[in-house]
Amino acid sequence: MAEIESFKGFSKQTIKFFKDLENNNTRQWFENNSGVFEEHVMNPAQEYVMRMGALLKPMCPKITAIPKVDKSIFRIYRDVRFSKDKIPYKTHLGIFLWDGPRKKLGNPGFYLQLDKSKILIAGGLYQLPPELLKPYRDAVSDPIKGAEVSKMLKKILKNPSYALGGGHYKRVPRGYDQENPNAELLLHKGLYVYHDGPIPNEAYSPEFLKYSLSVFKDILPLHIWLRDNVSK
Repeated sequence: MAEIESFKGFSKQTIKFFKDLENNNTRQWFENNSGVFEEHVMNPAQEYVMRMGALLKPMCPKITAIPKVDKSIFRIYRDVRFSKDKIPYKTHLGIFLWDGPRKKLGNPGFYLQLDKSKILIAGGLYQLPPELLKPYRDAVSDPIKGAEVSKMLKKILKNPSYALGGGHYKRVPRGYDQENPNAELLLHKGLYVYHDGPIPNEAYSPEFLKYSLSVFKDILPLHIWLRDNVSK
């Protein structure tokens, strides 16, 4: 286990792989380059999951970090069964560490995405499961809990490199006050904060753990609020 935990960073070959995949998105090309995928995408992704899980554990003791495909590492194969777009592979790496009792994406968590030119680092709930919509709306419209999340988001979003995601609906749901101070949050079907931008130099070294952890720490208050008030 010590070996898999020694995250050294991603490599220029990681980025080249995604550039080449975008230009050669076929099963034959992927099979011919599966060794590059394993060495420069999967191996560092597994190492990242193990190390980041350990770093988050003091703040989130029940964090789930499983360095396997379909667990903390999203599969690269696209589900094309019901899609007109039959391109077989995603052109990015997705990693998710979650915190809660539901299936993976039904919990708040921490997300990393890496492609040929950008990173995206996020925290929160990307999409609320149907059973959590009412608890979420009740919490954001509550005088105390709602004021808490509003103040928290304002503080996080003072950093111009962060943005708020999850907005969807055009009208406040029936049964909720349109004049509520958090009426804007009642339009959300997910609630998360994210940073996206060019790939930093830290991505190619162990320093990327510190870099991404600093973003996760900034978003941590939102994660805890969602975990304790919405997704129990």
